[in-house]
Amino acid sequence: MPMDPRAIRIINGLQSGFPLVGRPYAMAAESLGVSEDGLIEGISELAATDLITRFGPFFHAERLGGGLTLAALRVPPSDFDWVTEVVNAQPEVAHNYAREHPFNMWFVVATEKRDEIAGVLERIQTLTSLEVFNLPKLEEYRLGFQVQLDEHGGIDTTPLFDEPVEEDAPCTPDELDRALIAATQAGLSLVSEPYHQVAGQCGVTVETVIERFQAMQRRGWIRRIGLACNHHRLGLKGNGMSVWDVPDDKLCLVGNTVSELDFVTHCYARPRHPPAWPYNLFVMVHGPDRSAVMEKIRILERIIGKRQRGHLVLHSTRILKKTGLRIKAPGAADGCSV
Repeated sequence: MPMDPRAIRIINGLQSGFPLVGRPYAMAAESLGVSEDGLIEGISELAATDLITRFGPFFHAERLGGGLTLAALRVPPSDFDWVTEVVNAQPEVAHNYAREHPFNMWFVVATEKRDEIAGVLERIQTLTSLEVFNLPKLEEYRLGFQVQLDEHGGIDTTPLFDEPVEEDAPCTPDELDRALIAATQAGLSLVSEPYHQVAGQCGVTVETVIERFQAMQRRGWIRRIGLACNHHRLGLKGNGMSVWDVPDDKLCLVGNTVSELDFVTHCYARPRHPPAWPYNLFVMVHGPDRSAVMEKIRILERIIGKRQRGHLVLHSTRILKKTGLRIKAPGAADGCSV
C-alpha cells in the first residue's frame, strides 16, 4: 500500500548517519525536509505501527568482546514446536528462523564473552537431544542492507555499511562506556535532546556523551546510529539463504565478487560440516516474494559459474524469534542491542 511521503523519507534517510550533536533530530529533520517535531512524531508513528523495530545506536558485539554465531538443527517435524520453545527460551538466542530444508531451524546466539558460545550450544544440544551444527563467521564480505521505498509502495534493497573504523581499540569498554551502552541499548528517546537525557542518566555532561559515542564509532564499537526496519512488514516477504560449496582457494574471490552486488544483503564464509553440510559460502538475498528472490539467485548462478561444486537455497517459512541481538554489557544490569 502507498505510504505517507514523510514516512518514506524517514525510512529511506535514517537507517544510518543520525548525527551526534546536541539537537540531532533538528539537524536530521533539516536534511529530510521536515520539522523537528514532525520527525520525532514520524519515528514514533513508524514504531507504533511496527514498521520499524528500534531507533538508536547498533553496537558491534564482537568488537565489544562478545561472542556471536549461527547454528542449525535438523528437527523432526513432529518435534518442531517443542524444540522451538526450548531454543527460544534460551536468553542468548536472538534470532530464530524456520527454513525449508532438513536443516530446518536456524538461530543466532550472542553472548557476553566469546568463550560462552560453546556452553550455550551444548545446553541446547542436551535439552533437545539433537546435534547442533555451529557455523561461526570465518570471513565477512557483506553485512547489512537498507530498504528503499518509493511512493507507490515499491521496495528494494541497497547496501548498508558500518561506520568506518579509524583506530584499533581494545575490546573491553570502561565503566562509563558500559553505562552509555546500557542507557541506549533499547534505543534513543524521542525527545529533542536525547543525548542530554543519556548524560543525566549517566551523571556526565552531554559533551562527554557525544565524545564517547564518537570514539565508539571510530573504534567500530558502534556499527551505525539510525533506525531498524521491519523488513517483512514493509514488504520484503521473500528471504532466501543461498549456500555454496566453493573450493577453498576460490572462496575469497567469489565472496568479494558477489558481495559487490547491490541485491546481496549478507555474505559470509562459514565452516563446512561434511558430509552433512559441504557449504562454506552463505549469500543472503531478500525480495518482495520468493520469485523475486529466485531471479536474483539465478544472477548469482551465472556470476559464480563453475567456481562452485553445488548450492542450495533455503527459504524462510517462519520467523520463530526476533528480539534483536542482545548481550549483557560488562557491569550493566541488562544487555546491549547489536
